[in-house]
Amino acid sequence: MTNTHADHKSVDADNPGGVADDEFKPLTAEEANQWRRRNPSVSPWWVIGMQVVAAFVVAVVVGWGFGRAAGFSAAYGALAVIVPAMVLARGLRRQSLLKDSGAAFLSFVVWEVVKVVLTVALLLAAPKLVPSLNWLALVAGFVVTMKVYWVAAWLQSKRQHPAENL
Repeated sequence: MTNTHADHKSVDADNPGGVADDEFKPLTAEEANQWRRRNPSVSPWWVIGMQVVAAFVVAVVVGWGFGRAAGFSAAYGALAVIVPAMVLARGLRRQSLLKDSGAAFLSFVVWEVVKVVLTVALLLAAPKLVPSLNWLALVAGFVVTMKVYWVAAWLQSKRQHPAENL
């Protein structure tokens, strides 16, 4: 039995569920351009460059404070973050050319899996590749380098909006 008195909602290509969203207002082309100018994307290569700087600093500090083997361990921990990040950035470089959002998402997932597998492989190989491995130093280099993502994004926003920082 059908209810003939039910509210009928308009179903169209822009609203396939027929549910009205009164709060959503699409941006005009000019508003979208203004938003892009205020919120520029952060280059993954800039972030990786910041990670390299952080890796160098942590390796030198750890090496100076705890010995050469600890410094090499910290550097290797940093490389276990930097090398997979470089592979991911390189793999996703062509993703912006994909028109299909499903293909772009799948590409991201595949490259993210490659990054994780490479990171795990590098960490598992550490005892064979780093003489006199210091696990604590390796973890320190790994964590510091990985957390640079947030610092790099913050610095990029400060660099691109200097008038707002006064």
